[in-house]
Order: sequence, then structure tokens, then C-alpha cells
Amino acid sequence: MKETKKINSYKDLIVWQKGMDLAVMVCKVTANFPKNELYSLTSQMRRAATSIVSNIAEGKGRDSKPEYLHFLAISEGSLCELETQILLSVRLNYLGETDSKTLLELCDEIGRMLTTLRSKLKVV
Repeated sequence: MKETKKINSYKDLIVWQKGMDLAVMVCKVTANFPKNELYSLTSQMRRAATSIVSNIAEGKGRDSKPEYLHFLAISEGSLCELETQILLSVRLNYLGETDSKTLLELCDEIGRMLTTLRSKLKVV
């Protein structure tokens, strides 16, 4: 039988941990974007990445399951926003193939995890 670790904090959630990795990666890759993008695409990508983990944390800290589900939905929306911005960055030649592939794969993984978490919360 598979042993389940008790989730005491949002920091125990693998999806939050992966989201933090994504946010750090986004900050690092956008540091190389053109300076004229600092207050537009760079800022938007960093805010979207931060929003993913922030909403997971805020939702986990709420007292009700409906609120938690709501904040997880917001995280999923921010994830879609970030994926779009990554794709735009590739089209603008701000991101290379290696970085974009790594970021998009992590986005995909986080998206699947958020969907699974929301589904499990709806059943319980």
C-alpha cells in the first residue's frame, strides 16, 4: 500500500514546489530579455508565474473547500497566461528552444497536477 504524506502546509504540496521552481526559472530567463520589455512582457511573465504559486498558497490557507477550488482555478488561469507569454517570447526570439521547452514542460506538468488536485477536492 502506498504511504501518503500528510499535507500540513501549502509548502508540502508538490504542485506548489514545482510552481516555485517555475517562478524561479521565469525570473532567470526573463533577466536576459531586452530592457525595453522590462515593464511589459518581462513583468507580465513574472507576475503570472508568481500568481500561480501565490494562489495555490492562498487557497490552501482558506477555511473552505469552495474557496480553495476557486484559488486553484485562478492558478490554472495564470498558468495558461504564462504559457501564452512563453510562446510569444519564442516568436519574438527572446527565448531559445531549450529554455522554452523546459518551461513549457514544467507548465504542462503543473497544469496536470492542478487538474488532479481540483478533481480530488471536488470528490472528497
